[in-house]
Amino acid sequence: MIQQIDYFAIAAPLTLALVAGLVLLLDAFLPAGPRVTAGLGAITLGGVMVALGFVAAQGFTGRTLPTFCVPERLSDGDPGLCSFVVDRFTLVIAGLVLVAAVVIVLMSMTELAGGGIPVGEWYFLLLCTLVGAVTLPAARDLIMLVVALELVSLPVFALTALKRYDGRASEAAVKLFVVSVVSTAVMLFGVSLLYGVGGTVFLSRLAEVLSGTAPAPGWPEGSASLVAAEHGLPGVVTVGIVLVVAGFAFKIAAVPFHAWAADVYQGAPIPVAALLSVISKAAGFAGLILVLVLAMPGQAATWTPVVAIVAALTMTAGNLLAMRQRSAVRLLAWSSVAQSGYILAPLAVAFQGSGARSWGASAVGASVAYLVIYAAMNLGAFAVVMLVSRTAARNELADYRGLVFRRPAAGLALAFCLICLAGLPPGLAGLFAKVVVFREIVHGGAAWLAVVMAVNTVIGLYYYVVWAARLFAPEPGPAPAARRVFPAVWAATGLAVAAAVLFSVAPQLVLDLTLLSG
Repeated sequence: MIQQIDYFAIAAPLTLALVAGLVLLLDAFLPAGPRVTAGLGAITLGGVMVALGFVAAQGFTGRTLPTFCVPERLSDGDPGLCSFVVDRFTLVIAGLVLVAAVVIVLMSMTELAGGGIPVGEWYFLLLCTLVGAVTLPAARDLIMLVVALELVSLPVFALTALKRYDGRASEAAVKLFVVSVVSTAVMLFGVSLLYGVGGTVFLSRLAEVLSGTAPAPGWPEGSASLVAAEHGLPGVVTVGIVLVVAGFAFKIAAVPFHAWAADVYQGAPIPVAALLSVISKAAGFAGLILVLVLAMPGQAATWTPVVAIVAALTMTAGNLLAMRQRSAVRLLAWSSVAQSGYILAPLAVAFQGSGARSWGASAVGASVAYLVIYAAMNLGAFAVVMLVSRTAARNELADYRGLVFRRPAAGLALAFCLICLAGLPPGLAGLFAKVVVFREIVHGGAAWLAVVMAVNTVIGLYYYVVWAARLFAPEPGPAPAARRVFPAVWAATGLAVAAAVLFSVAPQLVLDLTLLSG
């Protein structure tokens, strides 16, 4: 049997893979120099833009694009069980990843201009990560899901350690490697249990088997439930679900698997920290949503309480730890952990309302909407932090005192992003994101989780507002000597802040885009 490949459906990851190979070849055969460094950055940026164009073109078709399908269905026009499906969820996550990648590539141009980092390897590894991040939301079987998630994770180890003779970067890379290996092992064990029960790797068929509406290999035809209690399988399914959720909890830095975040963010180059906080997090949430909502909707009674508890602990731990930080990057790291809790919260009430499927889509839409808005605010903050890091080696909160007077554009941009993250006017993007999540939780009947989120929102106000206030405080001494500022990082800052402003003025754009139940 020969599977037909729809090259238009895989155009975005295929483009990124081809550009990654091109960058590596050019770096190998061209002489090193500033022009080659700038040229490789331009090629990488162009490849990301072309991939984004393909995603936009797929969205304009208005059709679901399946490929790598096994024709097991009998009805006309049904492609069967497919490993790669481009639908609305795929397009939103892929679009988010690629727009964020534009900002990170621009930040990388500034990072690489200082020397000390192999340029070709950096862009090659970055593009490989993007291939995995764009592929993952389209994955519809367990094998492709795991492979895509590892493709997101593995290049980041090397990106973190590429800064030569930097002990902190090497330490961060080792910590990230150990955490990722453990999480992968845990997740693979859970995946193997689910495959052993369901006898299939396809998410849609696994959902049918676990709900008892489809036969599994080795079970008699017409069985009312293939996971009946008398066979002892519910315990195996529960263990598999818990292990899979735990594996993804490592990837998104959720409690109790969050301890690595601050050290890795601080040790990694700032563009890599931004990548971890947005692109890696988006990929992790995409995989978690696919496994829970597509493969295990019938087991929602098992995993929704786990997700609710993890979400509450994650937002609380992240906010409390962020309050104690003096380093700007560490504060953003713990803030990112807290934001993971907010994104998880709607999934805790998926399938709790009337109309299980539509309610699940509504919860997923709320999580994705928060993720999109959070990405713009967080990338803007990281871009300004990178600007300040070029004049302040320690990059502590004290270094931001009076930034508005030294660099008005950078100071105002950071202030706006922090106000957005806090959810205060005029940065209404963060407020709209929290309202969407809060409304979903309340409608889902999780009143206690809504109270926890409200308390944490107030806690988050403290450290965001304190940092923003420092920007407008008078400087205690002479301003540090200014270094050369590269246009690329200013372009990255402008792009991220423009998106945050747009979401504050017209949040309905995001809400309509992420309305997945329609």
